[in-house]
Amino acid sequence: MTSLTAVLPLAVTAVMYWRRSRTLSQRGTPVPGWRQASFALALVLATVAQLLPFEDELFFVHMLQHVVLGDLAALAFVLGLNGQLLRPILAVGPLARLRVLAHPLVALPLWAGSLYLWHVPRLYEAAVENGAVHALEHLFFFGTGVLMWAAVVEVLPGPEWFGTAAKFGYIAVVRLLGTVLGNVFIWSGDVIYGVYDHGERHGIGPLQDQGLAGTIMMVEGSVVTIAALAWLFLKLAREGELRQRLLEEGLDPRAVRRAVRYGRGEELEGVR
Repeated sequence: MTSLTAVLPLAVTAVMYWRRSRTLSQRGTPVPGWRQASFALALVLATVAQLLPFEDELFFVHMLQHVVLGDLAALAFVLGLNGQLLRPILAVGPLARLRVLAHPLVALPLWAGSLYLWHVPRLYEAAVENGAVHALEHLFFFGTGVLMWAAVVEVLPGPEWFGTAAKFGYIAVVRLLGTVLGNVFIWSGDVIYGVYDHGERHGIGPLQDQGLAGTIMMVEGSVVTIAALAWLFLKLAREGELRQRLLEEGLDPRAVRRAVRYGRGEELEGVR
């Protein structure tokens, strides 16, 4: 996969985002600066990941690509979006129906299936040896990562039952699945992908390379998990306090739950 092929879709995405943001700003509903910064960070991370050297020679470099694309860049990408930005896309009938993919009971299996399927030796090695398959692999990792995080961040409203407390369990399952795979790479006594079994060309043996890949997967997953759970814990505490105040004012419980969940609880204070 050439550098141009890897970066061109990101450049097109950046232009589309900038044009929509400018339109919203002209209408008096600008996209918050922190969202724009997050989206820019996503594009930078994705670009850097795509341009890493030795991705076809060292497993740990390829794994670094995957965690950056499928986790960090995907999360930053989702945080950069809101309903206003997505409205033109959702106005297209066939595309609007795709929002079901962000449902937690759909997004999680898609993410897990992509993670494990692409690490099946035959398919993984095909991605290393074939540029088109490699590009498809990266597209799947990034796309399913976006869906997985979209269910947590809720750029668009999710199912009523999937509140902050339920998201704790969701994140735990995500990281458990990643931890299992990471441990396989760390503790396996055999080289899983023969395509990397090329001796000491880079001063790293195949098993050491494989162990580094698993370690990267585990460390990155642990850091992101701690940050996500800390955010959810603070969010849960804040929501609980605000919800209680609003309920004591005699407001409708369902309206209170929905408003608090989507950050509009303060708008209800003093209504009655």
